[in-house]
Amino acid sequence: MSYTASCCPQVVLVPYFWGALSTGVAAISGDFGDAVAMAAPPTSVPFRGSAVISAGLITRARLRGDDWRRLLPDVYVHRDVPIDHRIWCIAAGLLLPTGAAIGGLSAAYLWGADLIRPDALVSVVTPRDRRIRGHSRMVPHYTLLGEADVTTLGPPVTTPERTAFDLARRLRRTEALVAVDALAGTGRLDLPAVSQLVRERRHWPRTAQAKEVIRLADSRAGSPMETRLRLLIHDAGLPAPEPQYEVRDEHGHLIGRVDLGWPAKRVAAEYEGDHHRNRDQFRHDLARANELRMAGWIVLRFTANDVLRNPQKTAAMIAVELARH
Repeated sequence: MSYTASCCPQVVLVPYFWGALSTGVAAISGDFGDAVAMAAPPTSVPFRGSAVISAGLITRARLRGDDWRRLLPDVYVHRDVPIDHRIWCIAAGLLLPTGAAIGGLSAAYLWGADLIRPDALVSVVTPRDRRIRGHSRMVPHYTLLGEADVTTLGPPVTTPERTAFDLARRLRRTEALVAVDALAGTGRLDLPAVSQLVRERRHWPRTAQAKEVIRLADSRAGSPMETRLRLLIHDAGLPAPEPQYEVRDEHGHLIGRVDLGWPAKRVAAEYEGDHHRNRDQFRHDLARANELRMAGWIVLRFTANDVLRNPQKTAAMIAVELARH
């Protein structure tokens, strides 16, 4: 998995008839002008069954037929709609009490950071004085939520900054940095604003970890494993590398971009994922490695086993190579 645009979803803008899906209003307005009347239940997103029945768009008997799938209590979707995490988030959003929102990794997904399985449970956050009816598809987190913490992408969702704040506190340190890096990489996260949020809420649980995670976060990270490799380097006390460093020849022509580079040392560290094993990618990698070598660069390549199971050995190899230059 990488943080590139081909992997990450775009911001999930739920169709403009959201209000009708949840309230039962048949005539609705949206981004495209005046009121629009729905002649039938929507066929691309979940909706409240009671809403479309009240609006006269379908009968209860038809809703129970083979054309519709029940996702949650009173929430249905057309049978042809592929069920991914976006659909589950929209469905959960229809049942949230006032003041609650999609949060955590689910909110990060909606903002474009693809770090979650399609069938993962939906993370929701809600004020402590509100209760969410228990359901196996939703995981509630009761917390303090201010008006500035929540916006809308159709369903209510925590802002990128509040999402990063929560993830930086609630996840384990490494996974927290992976998540915040990915969210920063969408271009929608204001890291200084998250730092300010951490300062303002410094008495909240685990804000010490959040402060460190936000300080270490880098929007240039190219993949979760690259983030883990960068954190490994940091924890070993080695000099910080430049993520996604562009190596150029003496004429300024681009030779290649390395995952993590120390330009003063002409040393790079890269994570080799499974996609490097196909024939075309292997040929490209070989040609690029030769060009980097001719330009005086040493490139160390590491696998998941190196990063996850042999971190000390991996850090030692990098340290030795940096000391030689």
